[in-house]
Amino acid sequence: MSTPAHDTRVPEKPTVDGLEDRWAGVWDERGTYRFDRSKVREQIYSIDTPPPTVSGSLHVGHVFSYTHTDCIARYQRMRGLEVFYPMGWDDNGLPTERRVQNYFGVRCDPSLPYVDGYEPPEKPGKDQVPISRRNFVELCERLTIEDEKVFEELWRRLGLSVDWDQKYQTIDRNAQSTSQRAFLRNLARGEAYQAEAPTLWDVTFRTAVAQAELEDREREGKYYRVGFPAAGGSRVFIETTRPELLAACVALVAHPDDERYQPLFGSSVTTPIFGVEVPVLAHHLADPEKGSGIAMICTFGDTTDVTWWRELQLSTRPIIGWDGRILPETPEWITTDAGRELYAAIAGATSFTAKERMVEALDAAGFTEGEPRPTVQQVKFFEKGDKPLEIVTTRQWYIRNGGREADLRQRLVERGSELQWHPPYMQARYTSWVEGLNGDWLISRQRFFGVPVPVWYRLDEHGLPDYGQLLLPREDQLPVDPSSQAPDGFDEGQRGEPGGFMGDPDIMDTWATSSLSPQIAGGWAYDEDLWPRLWPFDLRPQAHEIIRTWLFSSVVRAHLEDDVLPWKHAAISGWILDPDRKKMAKSKGNVVTPGHLLDQHGADAVRYWAASGRPGTDTAFDEGQMKIGRRLAIKILNVSKFVLGLGAALPTEASVITDPLDRAMLAQLADVVRDATAAYDDYNYARALELAEQFFWSFCDDHVELVKDRAYGGRGHEGAASAKAALALALSVQLRLFAPVLPFVTEEVWSWWLDGSVHRAAWPTLDELAGTTGDSAMVADVAQALSGIRKAKSEAKASMRADVERATVSAPAGAADRLRLAAGDLAAAGRVAAFDVVEADGPIGVEVVLAPVAE
Repeated sequence: MSTPAHDTRVPEKPTVDGLEDRWAGVWDERGTYRFDRSKVREQIYSIDTPPPTVSGSLHVGHVFSYTHTDCIARYQRMRGLEVFYPMGWDDNGLPTERRVQNYFGVRCDPSLPYVDGYEPPEKPGKDQVPISRRNFVELCERLTIEDEKVFEELWRRLGLSVDWDQKYQTIDRNAQSTSQRAFLRNLARGEAYQAEAPTLWDVTFRTAVAQAELEDREREGKYYRVGFPAAGGSRVFIETTRPELLAACVALVAHPDDERYQPLFGSSVTTPIFGVEVPVLAHHLADPEKGSGIAMICTFGDTTDVTWWRELQLSTRPIIGWDGRILPETPEWITTDAGRELYAAIAGATSFTAKERMVEALDAAGFTEGEPRPTVQQVKFFEKGDKPLEIVTTRQWYIRNGGREADLRQRLVERGSELQWHPPYMQARYTSWVEGLNGDWLISRQRFFGVPVPVWYRLDEHGLPDYGQLLLPREDQLPVDPSSQAPDGFDEGQRGEPGGFMGDPDIMDTWATSSLSPQIAGGWAYDEDLWPRLWPFDLRPQAHEIIRTWLFSSVVRAHLEDDVLPWKHAAISGWILDPDRKKMAKSKGNVVTPGHLLDQHGADAVRYWAASGRPGTDTAFDEGQMKIGRRLAIKILNVSKFVLGLGAALPTEASVITDPLDRAMLAQLADVVRDATAAYDDYNYARALELAEQFFWSFCDDHVELVKDRAYGGRGHEGAASAKAALALALSVQLRLFAPVLPFVTEEVWSWWLDGSVHRAAWPTLDELAGTTGDSAMVADVAQALSGIRKAKSEAKASMRADVERATVSAPAGAADRLRLAAGDLAAAGRVAAFDVVEADGPIGVEVVLAPVAE
């Protein structure tokens, strides 16, 4: 417990306005939240803070979830732990690239040379100006620095107790070194590998997409019934929504138990018009109830095609390019004149146009039957994309994540069981995701602003890359950029030359870096003093929709590198919903930015709304809750002014608190301390706030009013001393209970009468209330009696200050005894001349006779 301040000062007119600016500056100057790295691991609570994406502006969804983390950080700090609470900026990846393109009016063209001192157009035009990769990256860095300043200013205004000396970027040198080092170690252990394989591909951004980045969306389509010529002049009809892929067909497939097609298994048919011979095969994934029951396998129309292609060991005949258009060169497997003519008609066309031309040609040649049948399909999209994904064959980097290895997958499922989830039911989402994996983690991206894959390839005498001969940097050389640096033993003049080298052109997926956020923030492999003081971390706070990406990928990296979980606890936040109960998201255009909310209601009020949302629960955006929070903050100021205005001071000995009602109030407060502490230990900040608030309003409305006369000396010195000591102790405890949620108003009041910061004060405990408590049941009994007196005055339309001639309270024996102990306070608070308590069965009842009103 803090000691009284030497310069006790209670303002004449306390206000919540302006508290953010005042205290944010004081906390920064005093280093209130500065991390003390001299502490050992047992004394530290380390948080793997989510690095927000720096590509625009923060919205109330960020305020919501980051407030939750801050409440936990403040609680743990008051519990005596040294809190490692850094802030990162997630500034690599596609969102930043898109923002830079739109903001500066440029686009990246890696074939262009670097221009020293390049400045983008002052007024971006309609057409984006092509610039080199290095120039493009420089503009990304320039814009993110400006965004980060705005983000930090808002976080400070919100009162996040971050140590602002502990900042990082997911693109800074430490982050790049960490990401590349982890990748090289994965590679050395055989956990990272390169493969040429079918890849989900976004044709707009021209980049590979991982399973975790997929989103299913409904699309209207049509089934076309197309006949494949078979032996004896017969035809086998398939139904497809993608006739434009007919030239990529490698087989037909039906279920092995489908009697209609069993006679065809092992035979061949030919593709309509193209005349390419393809086998008819059996596979259990073919659905006899879907369409005609037999399907064409193309390379590649969807993920089922990939499964069939792999398991049936089929040929690869791709016709879709990286731009989503039909490849321009006629494939070698098409040999007929009619086939070559048809392919020439679709070459270079988009999938949509190619489909129209293909259907027209099939109709004209008599290979279709009936009218197209409308359907609605679930089509896979990149979560940030606008066009359906294609599947193209590319060379990509992967990290093993259990998608193809049952033993590793089971071990990662077990890791989820070892983690303490808040709320517990979120573990099911993790387990479901891991058990449903169907491939390893694709980590390479064909983009520009990110951490480069740290690999070069030796070129043979023809200038072609030998992917079996990797040229790798040493760890002490990291970070490296293979696109602008030469490997050991080579010089820049040998780039792209026969016998020379080429750099891997790709960057790593943003999750491949973000998955290492604790390692980046905690100094893994570059700050060997700090790292063992933090690892494994205590807490990963995050939203539930990225359990499959950020949380799982972080578990994978820690498991592979150190065979441990990266943290002990995962605290999961829900979404913010708009008034229509839809998730707030930038992409939906329904977000609310927090600036004006902080202006109008104040940071404590906005935090109050955020902390009222329970862990893992989606919460509606509600300014009404912020208004309640503001009223709460104002009431804290006002009741504190009253209590301190009495000259109340913390008792040096428990014996000074003698009055049964004071001791009853403190007993009830002890219950709140016990339950709120348990709630915080369970990461349930909302429950802790609810408990503190319920007590506070009862304290203000009932207890303060009940003891006011006694505190002013109405019942002698001993009664006044007891009242004031109990009020001061209750105020101190309540300020600390509210401090994690309402940091500004609690610090303001604390500064009026106590030394130091409330945020470095000890969390209230039962020990400090020991010896001051009594019978907590008395509080409810007295409150009920006082409520009865107030109700009688209200029903008589009399003022609450109206005098009462007589009040008779009837109550069961135990309650009656407690009420007699508080009779003096009840009489004073109710302005009762004669106060009687009688024993009677049933609930507490009150009869009131108002004093005659003088004329």
